[in-house]
Amino acid sequence: MSAESVSNTPVLHARGLRCSVGPHTLWGPLDVQLQSGVTLVTGGEGRGKSSLLRMLAGDLAVAGSSLQLAGTGLQSQPAQYRQKAFWMDPRTSAWDQTPAAQFFQQSRRQWPQWNVELCAELVSALGLEEHLPKPMYMLSTGSKRKVWITAACASGAELTCLDEPFAALDRGSIRTITELLQDAAAHSPRAWVLADYEAPAGVPLAATIDLGH
Repeated sequence: MSAESVSNTPVLHARGLRCSVGPHTLWGPLDVQLQSGVTLVTGGEGRGKSSLLRMLAGDLAVAGSSLQLAGTGLQSQPAQYRQKAFWMDPRTSAWDQTPAAQFFQQSRRQWPQWNVELCAELVSALGLEEHLPKPMYMLSTGSKRKVWITAACASGAELTCLDEPFAALDRGSIRTITELLQDAAAHSPRAWVLADYEAPAGVPLAATIDLGH
């Protein structure tokens, strides 16, 4: 396991993270310091990449761990912490009955720094306009992922976690998300964390966390 960092602006500090399957420890204890820009979490199938994203976002508790995001501690201020972090399981069915437009409205209330303009731009760029009135269960896997990614980008969250962001996307959408990540790598004060098997082409990385194979 390795973590290679090239940036200097700490956004998140996490200590004592670990991932287990039954009695077997996959990795940990792991200390993570995330900087602004794009960090890649990589590793083989079943190595706990998604679990690490959930831990960082405060969605999966780890006994004895400590996380601080942009000055807010998860243990002392859990609600405020989660307003600064975005995570969505791309396989979730929790929003199946909710129209995409309503999902964006609810997300706008959940994340105080929601960017209305960016949301509208991505809805257009990713071809989501026709899907806005539809409940999520009517959308294809790729269209659902576009909704989650749009919300992640528009959330304004200091920590933005994306799980295999390019899976099931068409070429045009991959190009749009890649360009956004390239801009985030160069200019964003946010920490973007991608879980995937390989680095996105042309996106400079602030760090790589390798969970092994």
